[in-house]
Amino acid sequence: MIRGFLLALTMLAHADVDAAGFSRRQDVRDFIAEMGQRHGFDRAELTSLFSKTRPLPAVIKAIKPPADPGIRSWQAYRARFIEPRRLAAGRRFMHVNASRLAEAETRFGVPASVIAAIIGVETIYGKVMGRFNTFAALSTLAFDYPPRADLFRRELEELLLLARDEGLSPLDYRGSYAGALGLPQFLPSSRRRWGLDFDGDGRIDLGESADDAIGSVANFLAVHGWRKAEPIADTVEVSGPGIEALLDEGIVPRRLPAEWSSLGVQATKVGAGDTAKAMAGGDMAALPAALIDLTTPQAPTEYRAGYANFFVITRYNRSSFYAATVMDFAAALSASE
Repeated sequence: MIRGFLLALTMLAHADVDAAGFSRRQDVRDFIAEMGQRHGFDRAELTSLFSKTRPLPAVIKAIKPPADPGIRSWQAYRARFIEPRRLAAGRRFMHVNASRLAEAETRFGVPASVIAAIIGVETIYGKVMGRFNTFAALSTLAFDYPPRADLFRRELEELLLLARDEGLSPLDYRGSYAGALGLPQFLPSSRRRWGLDFDGDGRIDLGESADDAIGSVANFLAVHGWRKAEPIADTVEVSGPGIEALLDEGIVPRRLPAEWSSLGVQATKVGAGDTAKAMAGGDMAALPAALIDLTTPQAPTEYRAGYANFFVITRYNRSSFYAATVMDFAAALSASE
């Protein structure tokens, strides 16, 4: 009975929000006041924006972890992206934008194939950028999704600042359910910090300008520590009692692979023909590396020695599966040139 009563109260509260948008909520009023104090926003204008904005249940549904998550599978994850349609689109993108990709590679030291791979993994080169109203999506996550409310309130703040910078209404932006924008799926904070007007037309347009998307992705990776001409990772076979201890050190590269033996780990680079070797080249690099495990149910675990550039890719999306997929996508694009 108590649970039913609380549920009824929740439904009444949401009905009130639906009737007048977010503007009647005290937490939203506090946010509006803070934006006025910190950034000089007009409180009446922000109140009007929030009054026009309704929660998006689909956003909460999309961001919540599944009730039965099952076991993550590297092979299944990789297969979603390393597939003929996306690879064909990647080859076309590299051909059409060859000169700007080359310019970005020269300026930032990031391989053209890596830039193209990230845009391909993120949006299939603009085909899947999301159709959610960004202000409504971020408001929903900022005020109705407690597990990550702080992050999304910061992104909502950044969206308001971005809109003011660009002379647009915050309601003009559309993107993913999590508030990511354009071909490279930059959150508003990334858009403001690392977005580039790479085509020189006086504005940053990550939705329509492939040039700006290319330059912005390269800039992001460079600022986060991309090392020119260094490998991303090597696929390795490992053995010994220290594997778990080495994995527990995380994905920040700390030790030379030659030093792993001090933890009881022997590593051998996978032989010729492996896509990761094609990307990295040569023997295992004499560079600090982290041991990365890519697990698949009922299949042997794949291991990689992840160097600094592997870690840099995880700053774009904090997933080893993601970084390994970008690496393999880039290798496939390079192999097709």
